[in-house]
Amino acid sequence: MKRSLAQWKLRTRTLELGRRTLICGVVNVTPDSFSDGGRFLEPAAAITHALQLLDEGADLLDLGAESTRPGSRVGNSSDAHSAPAVGATEEQTRLLPVLEGILKVRPNAILSVDTYKADTARAALANGAQIINDVSGLNWDQDLAGVCAQTGCGVVLMHTRRRPDEWAAQAQLPPDELLHMIDSGLQASMKKAAVAGIAPESIVLDPGYGFGKRGDENFAILAGQSQLLSLGRPLLAGLSRKSFLGGALKPLYTGHTASVEARETASLAAMVAAILQGASVVRVHNARPAVEAALIADALLEQVPDCK
Repeated sequence: MKRSLAQWKLRTRTLELGRRTLICGVVNVTPDSFSDGGRFLEPAAAITHALQLLDEGADLLDLGAESTRPGSRVGNSSDAHSAPAVGATEEQTRLLPVLEGILKVRPNAILSVDTYKADTARAALANGAQIINDVSGLNWDQDLAGVCAQTGCGVVLMHTRRRPDEWAAQAQLPPDELLHMIDSGLQASMKKAAVAGIAPESIVLDPGYGFGKRGDENFAILAGQSQLLSLGRPLLAGLSRKSFLGGALKPLYTGHTASVEARETASLAAMVAAILQGASVVRVHNARPAVEAALIADALLEQVPDCK
């Protein structure tokens, strides 16, 4: 599937996307992440894990200090919908020592921060982050776009269907309607970015696997992911350990959803599919297997006409 070369402008540097897949390692500094909640809450443990991901070949890291797992309460403190479960002050208390600790050891590391809060983004960028990864696509904090524009950082705009505490009640959509919804939502986020002054070359798009998409809807997105390349910006895919992969493995587990720990091989399979469907960046929990699998996917793309 065609994957054009593009430049991704970050706060102080530029990355080339499309020639090979970039591996983004996940560092969750949270007590309740679905994938590894609590394991890396202490700064020392998180820093050690981050350095290991880099040693295993991760090209960049994504640090998150607030879980957006299904059912979680998100927003910002002035939002009439609800106050967040994790405020900006607590988020920064968890996040900043880890960010600073990584950069002290690896000053050239490229760090993304997974936040939708303008205050946290501003603090993280001031302390060396290069990218803001906003799961809300600039929809949950109206000040975030301005912070990103002022600093010139890289931005990941993800499509999220409503909020985590509303996901369980959502009906499934037909594949065409689902992809149209994601396309339209990402277009709307890109327009918000443009109005705020965020440069197009600073933006990478994420279809938001698992973020308000239920079960097999995620496979429909994966099968049609390459359609989103028409939006004109590179794609990031985060499929690692997602619950829909565990659901697909039910035949192997007597009808039960496979545990998070049992989803590693399925995660790699989905990641390779995402690369073949046009993803330039993949977000993973285990770096070395992802690096190896991405090399195979990239070698295959080299042999497909017009994919260089």
